Amino acid sequence: MKRVKGIQCVAVLSVICFLLASCAPRQVAERELAAKARQIHDNVLTVDTHCDTPMVMVRSDWDIGERHEPGQRGSGKIDLPRMAEGGLDAEFFAAFIGQGPRTPEGYAKAKKRADLLLDAIHKMCEDYPKLVELATIPEDAYRLEKKGKRAAFIGMENGYPIGKDLSLIKEYYDRGVRYITLCHSRDNDICDSSTDRRNPEDNGLSDFGKEVVAECNRLGIMVDVSHMSDKSFFDVIGITKAPVIASHSSVRTLCDSARNLTDEMLNALAGNGGVIQICILSSYLKKATPNPKREKAIKAFSEKYGSWRAIKDEAKRNKVREEYRKIFEKYPRERATVKDLVDHIDYVVKLIGVDHVGIGTDFDGGGGIEGCDEVSEMPNITEELVRRGYSEEHIRKIWGGNFMRVFSKVIESAKRNR
Repeated sequence: MKRVKGIQCVAVLSVICFLLASCAPRQVAERELAAKARQIHDNVLTVDTHCDTPMVMVRSDWDIGERHEPGQRGSGKIDLPRMAEGGLDAEFFAAFIGQGPRTPEGYAKAKKRADLLLDAIHKMCEDYPKLVELATIPEDAYRLEKKGKRAAFIGMENGYPIGKDLSLIKEYYDRGVRYITLCHSRDNDICDSSTDRRNPEDNGLSDFGKEVVAECNRLGIMVDVSHMSDKSFFDVIGITKAPVIASHSSVRTLCDSARNLTDEMLNALAGNGGVIQICILSSYLKKATPNPKREKAIKAFSEKYGSWRAIKDEAKRNKVREEYRKIFEKYPRERATVKDLVDHIDYVVKLIGVDHVGIGTDFDGGGGIEGCDEVSEMPNITEELVRRGYSEEHIRKIWGGNFMRVFSKVIESAKRNR
C-alpha cells in the first residue's frame, strides 16, 4: 500500500513539475512582453484626443491635482497623478455642452456653460504649473513631454455655444480651443447629428455650417466629425480645405452604431488625410447582449425624466444620475475589452492604413472598458498592440503621431489660406 501511495505521489509531483515547466516559459514571455510594451509606451508621445473631465472639474468637492482611487464612486477617470501613472502625455480636455433650444436664450446659456468649462481647464493649469501646462500647438506636447509635464489641449464638444455668431469661433480659439465637434446627440444650426432622427431626413451641413467649417479652416481649428450624421460628414469632407478628425468614434462594420464610421466614410477620411481616434466607449466597440429587463427599466426612466442632463437643479440632477447608475448596477452590461478596442484599430489599419488611426477615450463621458477603465490603465492598450506585432514606429503613430501630423497640417493650411 505504501508503495502504491509513493508511486501516486511521484506521479502527482511529476504532473505538477510538468505544468510548472510548461507555464514558466509563458509567464516569462508575458513579463518580457509587458516590460517591452511599457518601455515603448514611455518612449512614444501618448495622446488622448477626448475626455469630458472638465464636467467633473467644475465640482467644488473634486480636485484634479489629487489622486482619486480608481473604481470608487465619484473618483472620475482622469486626474493628474493618474495621468502620470498611466504614462499619458497629452489630453484634449473637452468643453462639452449638451444641445438645448436653438434660441437666443439657449445660445446665451450654452456660452455661459462653455466659459465655465474653459475657465476650469485654465484654472487647472494655473493651480498646478509644475504638473500641467496649456498647450495650443503640437510642439507644445513634445516640449512638455521632455519636462515630464502633462500637456492640456482644449476641444469643444458641440458647436452649440457658437449659436449663430461666427465671431465666437475666434473668441474660443483665443481661449485655446483647437478642435470643435460640430454637433452632439441632436441636430443644431451647424449640421445634423448621427443620433437625432426626429426628422427622418438627414439634411447634412447647413449654410451656416459651411461658414463654420470655413472659419475653422481659416483659424487653424480642427473640424471634428464625431457625432455627425452621414450626410453631414460627407458635406464637410466636400468643402474643407484641411484634414479633419473624428476625435472619438469607432468602426461601424464591427459595431453597428450610428455614432461609428462606415467603410465608405473611413476611405473618405483617408482621402482627406484625416484620422479616426477609436473611442473606448463600450457600446461603440461591441454590441451588448440584449437584456429586456434593463431595456424596460431604461425606457421607464426616460419616460419619467426625459433628458435628465437638462435638469437645472444640481441636487436633483445628481439624484436622477444616481437612479440611472443603479439601473446598470442591477442589470450590468457586458463590457467591451482592450482586445475589442484593438480589433477596431486592426480593422482601420487593414482598410486605410496605420497613418489614419489613433485613440480618443471619452473618459468621464461614458468611456471605459475592461482592462482600460481609467487613465492609469492605458499602458494595457500598448501591451495588446505589442502582442499583435505592432512595431514601436507604428505604435508611435497610433498613440499620437498621426493626430499630431493632422493637427500640424491644419495649422499649415490656415497659414497658407489667410
